[in-house]
Amino acid sequence: AGAAAEARFISSAKGKGLFATKNIRKGETVFVERPVVSSQFLWNALYNYRACDHCLRALETAEENAQRLLGKSSLVLPHPEQCSIRKDLHQQCPRCQVTYCSAECRQAALEQYHQVLCLGPSRDDPTHPLNKLQEAWRNMHYPPETSSIMLMARMVATIKQAKDKEWWIKAFSQFCSKTANEEEEIVHKLLGDKFKGQLELLRLLFTEALYDEYLSRWFTPEGFRSLFALVGTNGQGIGT
Repeated sequence: AGAAAEARFISSAKGKGLFATKNIRKGETVFVERPVVSSQFLWNALYNYRACDHCLRALETAEENAQRLLGKSSLVLPHPEQCSIRKDLHQQCPRCQVTYCSAECRQAALEQYHQVLCLGPSRDDPTHPLNKLQEAWRNMHYPPETSSIMLMARMVATIKQAKDKEWWIKAFSQFCSKTANEEEEIVHKLLGDKFKGQLELLRLLFTEALYDEYLSRWFTPEGFRSLFALVGTNGQGIGT
């Protein structure tokens, strides 16, 4: 039958778009792809919405979810056999204890970015540069959340770990780019009226946590703003 839609390049201003290739019936899956990089919202994680650190699948059963949201530990849901969560498959990073839904996700994260970002025993150390970066982001970006600074951290870490760094830089540069004025508007929208000072604080913390000579442009004020705008424009927030 083939896919119901395909991605096509529109223009450098718009980037790619999704086009229907046939009539689409109600309820039909239109398009499936893996995100280039994904990360759970930081307040969402702080509030114990347990999700796979790589693919974001839920880690709690439907019953646990209902118990937590209703604050009723005694609640019993009917039809537990309908719940697709397989706890026997869950795995943790042995160094920092973040949890994955499967061995495949743990391995994929390790191979793509987690070696650089693994906090090891510093996971709960507020003075660790990555934790300082996340705390600063949370203090600027309250729920309802639309993005996460950790998307950018995972982009940097992916290139740091990659054997073929150019391939990844090209993959990220395919996303539509904006003019300096448009970038400012996007950053303003994400951070609010004090965005200039906040962006500079984030840039300094981002540099302290992740600086890489190969990607030095991303850590300059202009490059960091562009990276921020890239995530602001092309990121997709999913609330559950």
